[in-house]
Amino acid sequence: MKNTICSESSEFIYKHLKTLKVLCVDDCSTTRVLIDSIVSEMVDEIIFAKDGIEGYEKFQDNRVDLIISDYDMPNENGLDMIQKIRKQNANIPIILVSSIKKLDVAIKALNLDVSAFVKKPIVKDELETAVKKSAKLFVAHKFLEELKQKSEYSTHQEDIGFAKELNILRNDYYYQMTDYNGNVSLLDFIYHPKDVMSGDAYSARHIDDNCTLYIVVDGMGKGLSASLTAMIFTSFANHIIDKMMFLDDFDFSVLISETMEYIKPILLEEESLSLDYVLIDNEHHKMIYSKFSMPPILMQNQNSEIIKVRSNNPPLSKYSQTFNLDSIDIDGITKFLIYSDGIVENETIYDDKPYSCYIEDDFLKAFTKEDLSHSFDLKTKKQDDDITLVFVNQITQYSKNIAHKQFDSKLKSIEEANVWYENIWKTLSSQQKASSRANIVFTELIMNAYEHGNLAIPSKIKHSLMADDTYLETLTQKEKGCDKKIDVMVDMVKHLDEEYVVTKISDEGDGFDTQTLSEIFRNSKKFHGRGVFVSRKNSFGIYYNSKGNSVLFISKIEDQTS
Repeated sequence: MKNTICSESSEFIYKHLKTLKVLCVDDCSTTRVLIDSIVSEMVDEIIFAKDGIEGYEKFQDNRVDLIISDYDMPNENGLDMIQKIRKQNANIPIILVSSIKKLDVAIKALNLDVSAFVKKPIVKDELETAVKKSAKLFVAHKFLEELKQKSEYSTHQEDIGFAKELNILRNDYYYQMTDYNGNVSLLDFIYHPKDVMSGDAYSARHIDDNCTLYIVVDGMGKGLSASLTAMIFTSFANHIIDKMMFLDDFDFSVLISETMEYIKPILLEEESLSLDYVLIDNEHHKMIYSKFSMPPILMQNQNSEIIKVRSNNPPLSKYSQTFNLDSIDIDGITKFLIYSDGIVENETIYDDKPYSCYIEDDFLKAFTKEDLSHSFDLKTKKQDDDITLVFVNQITQYSKNIAHKQFDSKLKSIEEANVWYENIWKTLSSQQKASSRANIVFTELIMNAYEHGNLAIPSKIKHSLMADDTYLETLTQKEKGCDKKIDVMVDMVKHLDEEYVVTKISDEGDGFDTQTLSEIFRNSKKFHGRGVFVSRKNSFGIYYNSKGNSVLFISKIEDQTS
């Protein structure tokens, strides 16, 4: 067996040897002829140079794979030439030929990564062995370079593929809240594919001011097929929704029927889809749903009880003909969790029990999706599958207002607002860290409401004014003609044994396109330093309304004994 392996290895090296272009540098014509007679049959081509200067020039002008160089040459010796070559190519194999036995020469050669030594007078077997050894180095470096190029190409393609997935997914509520007649819901999402090409997908769509649509897709199996199915389905579903919205004719039942009929011919014989179609109608306090073999939706009521909404359809296959559409009363429901099975099938550190054993309790305890994600991370060893979930918290159903005030669009009023807010926190907590973080966020967001909202100064103009040292002067001028107000609402929310402060800041400006937050948070390096990052880092979540002129952030009142 060993002989066979050695034989195959020798053939592999010999094959690559025949492709090599060798540069031979030696001032002795007799030595050049000898090297040519030994090496020419082993390699593709040999080019010659008479000294280090000519050798370096020919190295620059030709594609060279291996260098054989004498040490002692006129004009420029071999090591000086190698030193210049190494600055351009750290990996090319080099054989040093020399009759000099000085230690300092050997040390310098080793420091220059000379791959082999051949002493003069040259012995055929020694030179052949050195060439073969150097050829192995060439093959190894070439193989590593090809792997690197393939890896870089693969990474590039994966990045493009994932960017395409994110474009196909639609989230009309990125870092948003919804406000239905004063009933505020915070909408959060987790989308963590295990691999770049995910078998999961989702869409969160704004149907009207009362209705929100969620679609969660889980393709059967793993790999490219499941990913393609999930992405094709989601892309078509969003297309149908867009057309319905354009025609002002949204029909939930028709959406389900159309998407089913579209995907069925695409599914393979053994393939199926798990799906959640969920429409939350806040006006009529109804959740209308069609669930195809998905984990139960978890809902929490005001009594901190968990209500499960189970699937009412089998998995969607190419032979599915009909579907069930049901509804449930959601009056008094405070939280929702819609998710694919990736999270519940994940093994935990507790005797490898699945996370399905713990998700209900963790959901009950979680005030935000970050709380739930943290609990999941603590209980699991690693992510086993794609994870997709929608976390909805209707906080106004159990919040209590503790402060409310309006402020003028004046720098002096902004300073007064900061003092007012600091004093509120002094009555709530003695923990300096919690109050300090809350005040940092408040200062940042109320300033945004003042300068970007009511005074309508874009960020780029602000930076230009600051560079010209005319920013404060511009604010003073714009204040004079502005009678718009900034409204601040501070609520207290008690969740189990924890207390949270929910602060809502609203201005009377034109707002901004909140979908730009998606680009900002996905390109954190590009947008590093922006106030939105400071706000998110120092709070338990920030949420804008759809217009972009109202922002809510959450702070936690730390345990006084901690």
